[in-house]
Amino acid sequence: MTTQDAPSSGVSFETTEEWRLIRSSLDEFIEREVAALEDDLGETWSNPRLRHEADGRLVPEVVEAIEEVRRRSAEAGFYAMNVPEEAGGEGVSNVTWYRAKKHVASHGPGLSRHVLAGPEGPKPLLLQAEGEQVERYLEPTVRAEKSAGFAQTEPGAGSDSPAMRTRAERDGDEWVLNGTKQWITNAPYADFLQVFARTTPREEAGRYGGITCFLVERDEYEVGSLNNAVGSVGRQAEVHLDDVRLGDERVLGEVGEAFYAAMGFLSLGRMELGAEAVGLSAFLLDRATAYARDREAFGRPIGAFQGVSHKLAAGRAKSYAADAAGYRLAWTMDEEEEAIEASSIFKWFATRALWEVADATVQVHGGNGLSEDNPFVDALQYARILRIVEGTDEIQLETIAKQMGVR
Repeated sequence: MTTQDAPSSGVSFETTEEWRLIRSSLDEFIEREVAALEDDLGETWSNPRLRHEADGRLVPEVVEAIEEVRRRSAEAGFYAMNVPEEAGGEGVSNVTWYRAKKHVASHGPGLSRHVLAGPEGPKPLLLQAEGEQVERYLEPTVRAEKSAGFAQTEPGAGSDSPAMRTRAERDGDEWVLNGTKQWITNAPYADFLQVFARTTPREEAGRYGGITCFLVERDEYEVGSLNNAVGSVGRQAEVHLDDVRLGDERVLGEVGEAFYAAMGFLSLGRMELGAEAVGLSAFLLDRATAYARDREAFGRPIGAFQGVSHKLAAGRAKSYAADAAGYRLAWTMDEEEEAIEASSIFKWFATRALWEVADATVQVHGGNGLSEDNPFVDALQYARILRIVEGTDEIQLETIAKQMGVR
């Protein structure tokens, strides 16, 4: 694996030798390692109704397979390759990470979605780890030996996260945390969470100040009911913090500065989700196009009908445009330029494009598109989720409007 080159003077769509090698290696890894694990799971994986317990939790065999994919990917140098080399990653550029995220997603729904680090992995906030935090949390997460969760969202404060009610108060040499989080991805399976709590009242610290991030381990919080959203069953849950006592060594970053730090990393999360949307769009369009060529009705392929062909053409055009926006965003981030507007534009456009492509794919397949034997409804449900997480459609448009100076 090679590392990030110096920032270029302009964006290029050239397929570099570095990316050719990574792409080829990823394909080989997915074919050799990931497909074999899916085969071993058999119907437990292929039948969505067998993947979950009665409450929605993933069955142990599936959890073990996901963790195995991550560990093997980390050993191969893929899992957290965007993390700096000094933290155990490969230090690849944002453009390369965008390409990798998009390419893996183009393999479609499956265990391959866990080849590259997601919300459970070493996100930039964790790179603030210092001292024993590095050995205890950061390095094992980069190696996929541990998984994390990002506990910010609350029942009464979704998009308005600074209004959180979770509190951490000083009691001698310790912090005492109390509160409830909701929709926390990987909470049912995480080894630790990065929990956001207000440590200074809002009236003293301001809207965004006075929020601190704490590293809270699995046996220190309670997982409540699972938030079984369609397309993401068994992956999010409530988290209850009841007089959790932590020392200063569990503070991640600076006291009172966590919200500012997290906002600085929003563009990466939006780039990653947008890349997944573009890759999954390509997967769906390939299958819908092949079906439109082969399936016949009224004596000719259904793709010959304008009602079908135009759906696919519109999906291709929107996916194409979204991909260009994704490259622009990744390049902007590599140049260390402000990417607030670019990330909101890309996330909004790419996830809406996927939603339309997924819906068109189901429609083109007709009754077959609704079958559990095909992944199309799963993709449609996942597409709907992507328009909510990391900032809803409305939040993205609000952000863009503010950047334009009209709000």
